[in-house]
Amino acid sequence: MAVKIRLQRHGRKGYAYYPIVIADSRAPRDGKFIERIGSYNPNTNPATISLDFDRALYWIETGAQPTDTVRSILSKEGVMLMKHLRGGVRKGAFDEAEAQRRFDAWKANHTKEVDSQIAKLAAKEAEAAKARMTAEEEKNRLKGEAVAKKKAEILAAQEEAAKAALEAEQAETPAENAEAAE
Repeated sequence: MAVKIRLQRHGRKGYAYYPIVIADSRAPRDGKFIERIGSYNPNTNPATISLDFDRALYWIETGAQPTDTVRSILSKEGVMLMKHLRGGVRKGAFDEAEAQRRFDAWKANHTKEVDSQIAKLAAKEAEAAKARMTAEEEKNRLKGEAVAKKKAEILAAQEEAAKAALEAEQAETPAENAEAAE
């Protein structure tokens, strides 16, 4: 029986997530599987990967063939490196402690790189939010100035109309006073 490590598609259209499973190569993509060893969610930035490291390593060493995408995921998580290091231990190139030391050094470096990438993304997002806020404040300021200008024009027009009405009333009043005096 040919065993594959592959992704199953779950989720809705346009928002898929993928359990990582061990399955017979003849089984349908979303069908029967032997064991679920993790999940992959490409919808987050960076993509979220949860993996049972020991079980993945066991199946790789047993001979299960990963698909291209799963191979990439396993490499990023260090499963393929550990398989390589264990091969070196079996050949006698170095001992188990040295293999574990090399793996731990790689894992620390990899974790640092991922954390810096996440920090860069967060900083970029914060900068974009700040830029949006500044643009919105500027837009609101301009709108406020336009509203204030329009209100001032309306008020000036009302004052002018009131002044004209007052002048007309005063012009009528002397004429009425003159008629009354005659």
